[in-house]
Amino acid sequence: MSLLAVGSIAFDSIRTPYGEEKNILGGSATYFSVAASWFTQVAIVAVVGEDFEERHQQIFHARGIDTSGLERASGRTFRWQGEYGRDMNEARTLDTQLNVFEGFQPKIPQHLVSAEFLFLGNIHPALQLHVRRQLSGAKFAAADSMNFWIANTPGELSQTLKEVDTLIINEGEAKMLSGRQNLWQAARAIQAMGPRRVVVKRGEHGVTLFNGEEVFSIPALLLEGFRDPTGAGDTFAGGFMGHLARSQDLSDANLRRAVVYGAVMASFAVEDFGLRRLLTVTRQDIEERVRQFTRLTHFDV
Repeated sequence: MSLLAVGSIAFDSIRTPYGEEKNILGGSATYFSVAASWFTQVAIVAVVGEDFEERHQQIFHARGIDTSGLERASGRTFRWQGEYGRDMNEARTLDTQLNVFEGFQPKIPQHLVSAEFLFLGNIHPALQLHVRRQLSGAKFAAADSMNFWIANTPGELSQTLKEVDTLIINEGEAKMLSGRQNLWQAARAIQAMGPRRVVVKRGEHGVTLFNGEEVFSIPALLLEGFRDPTGAGDTFAGGFMGHLARSQDLSDANLRRAVVYGAVMASFAVEDFGLRRLLTVTRQDIEERVRQFTRLTHFDV
């Protein structure tokens, strides 16, 4: 298994200006693994409750995702309810029920310990570090985080950042973590904490990769249909790391390509609620959208 993701599986209830859906499958491990499965073999480690049914499991199996690390616990699966207003860059949380996720202690099956690529989804940084040390041989480990952990667990997060190669984070969180309002300065400050690479998700303004001394930035793809941004960040991470795991190439040029593939997968995710568009996309769709990015950003010197 080349790529392992540790994160959440959830049931989301979402309202946007374009509609409303209740109790649809979501969570960081879900969006990440479905996106990554278009590029490489991927396994997940997560926890679900008694309300997680066989039909939900089949969504993963249909994409060839290894769920041997999926723990079933007594109780209900993590649930989140939120809504988006005219500003689709930020959700307003209406209700969060951690349920079985509250006591989640990731258990890595032995056959997954040798994974070469590791994604640490948005969970407690102490758990991220615990997993990272179990996969000490992984040649590329990326982590996600959020404002809650930055504010409430700075010590644990600091330890985790020392042991990962890449931090994938949104712009507001990057500035909060670094204490800098200038994005370039914020990324450099985070790199000094440990990660060689910082990927800053900027919503409608695109994505910026800080890779050592190199900087690469792309805009967001202009879309005619935009319905639900939930999970776009984890979908980006899935496309980004899925491409890297498939190619086994960590050169600067290929990391730039990985950013484009991540942005492409995120652009599909936002076109419908939940996983719908990610489950119907084709390889031809993906490559055509990569070409759209090429046309959008190309110019002659």
